[in-house]
Amino acid sequence: MIYTVTLNPSLDYIMHLDSLKINTMNRSNKEEVYPGGKGINVSIVLNNLAVPNKALGFVAGFTGREIERLVHHYGVESDFIRLDRGTSRINVKLSEESETDINGVGPQVTPQDLRELFEKLEPLKDGDFLVLSGSIANGIPEDIYKKIMKSLAHKKIHFIVDTTKDLLLNTLKYKPFLVKPNRFELAETFGVELENENDIITYGHKLQELGAQNVLISLGENGAILLTSQGEIINAPVLRGNVVNSVGAGDSMIAGFIAGYIKTKNLTKALRIGAAAGSATAFSPWLATKDDIDELLMHM
Repeated sequence: MIYTVTLNPSLDYIMHLDSLKINTMNRSNKEEVYPGGKGINVSIVLNNLAVPNKALGFVAGFTGREIERLVHHYGVESDFIRLDRGTSRINVKLSEESETDINGVGPQVTPQDLRELFEKLEPLKDGDFLVLSGSIANGIPEDIYKKIMKSLAHKKIHFIVDTTKDLLLNTLKYKPFLVKPNRFELAETFGVELENENDIITYGHKLQELGAQNVLISLGENGAILLTSQGEIINAPVLRGNVVNSVGAGDSMIAGFIAGYIKTKNLTKALRIGAAAGSATAFSPWLATKDDIDELLMHM
């Protein structure tokens, strides 16, 4: 079974404008509302690929109820912890010639809430996948992903970590099956500038030296690079298309990679499906469907 954890989910409220003018009234010409959060995105794309999974995390208030409703609407099983205070955040995205994001804060999470999350994770068993991704809510310690992995270290769980800086580095001693920074997050994690592909590979290998088994570095329009536990360096196919959406492409790549690996147990084939899923989302108004992904796979 695959589980995703989203510690600070959101309602993504997307407003489309012809132009954005400061200090005056602006009117949108179209709005969309989606459930947001990196783990939730992974869950939805996995479901689109007919891969069963369960979304975990915290929700609160009327926005939390709507997040839960929308997640179920998109076919994903969930077991969210419902907080009795605050509201889940709303992230406003203003889309015109460029994109402007205003992200909410989210509810306060208490130690008791965290204990309940650990209780929900305890039943995971050998061979399960656990995706830990995204930012954390108020009240959650900076080493939360490390603590989750430590609590499950006695089991053979496939940990997949998609975050940056200390949240990522703290997890590496538990040898995650896959970490997926993009090139900017990789540079941020080590406090360096990455000038070329050799630099990217060098710092990807540093993540492996610290414990990561496989490192998948997304490069935007230039595809991705996978550094495998067997010492291989595999470049993902670069797919060309009209980029209309910058949200969720990396999450979709993770979902496609997991789906491909479960099906084939082959990292190269998993990367191929991951690249198709990430590109399909980038070329779509929202998250990729199976038809979107299959269409790109036909041309790879």
